[in-house]
Amino acid sequence: MSVQTPDVVVARDVGMSYPTASGRFMALDRVSLTVGDGKFVSIVGPSGCGKSTLLQIIGGLAAATSGEILIDGVRIAAPHPDKIGIVFQEPLLLPWKSALENVEFPLALRGEPREARTARARDLLALVGLTDFADSLPYQLSGGMRQRVAIARGLVRKPRLLLMDEPFAALDEQTRTRMWGELLQIRAASRATIVFVTHSLVEAVYLADEIFVMAARPGRIIERIAVNLPRPRTIDMLGAPVLGALRNRIWNLIAEPQS
Repeated sequence: MSVQTPDVVVARDVGMSYPTASGRFMALDRVSLTVGDGKFVSIVGPSGCGKSTLLQIIGGLAAATSGEILIDGVRIAAPHPDKIGIVFQEPLLLPWKSALENVEFPLALRGEPREARTARARDLLALVGLTDFADSLPYQLSGGMRQRVAIARGLVRKPRLLLMDEPFAALDEQTRTRMWGELLQIRAASRATIVFVTHSLVEAVYLADEIFVMAARPGRIIERIAVNLPRPRTIDMLGAPVLGALRNRIWNLIAEPQS
């Protein structure tokens, strides 16, 4: 049943537990959050707090043991590629296909005519700055380029929601910082709502409108923080006192033992 909501994502009391030799392990405990239309939301927390698990549940890739996820008011229990695009830490490109073919592949699976899907893929390669590399195979591209292809592929079906699971973690610092600016430009052009998981607190603050801070054992949200940095974001803001203060606030939340 569809429920009208102003939010793109609504998570209600989401729980996830696993059987272990010593009993059930609670990975997520009553996680609730909302993500407004067009917002960029970061999720941070210590290793093992369930950030990626939560993202998989939102994307319909994993089933929660309790609670529910609504996307545009519709309960999600399976992947919805027309509504939700996903970008992982590794680009996961098909090595025998060109950049253009990788981007258009989801449309080919859906049976869209070649001319239409190729035009859409070329538009997205232009959006991510790879027009001149459309015919390149993945091994011919740098790590940052491969991730831009993966982002283009994630947007090819015009999803309402783009989920990103530490997409820049494997990149060097210079490339990673450059990718922040490129992602924000892509987001502004595509108008997608983004949920972004990261271990980097600076990355989380620099990119996001809001940040959900999680604690582990069991995984749960302990604070929701608004990021009061103006847009467009610029590289000079990395040295801004407000960014440093937010980073330190989140650090202290994560470092503080949770009862």
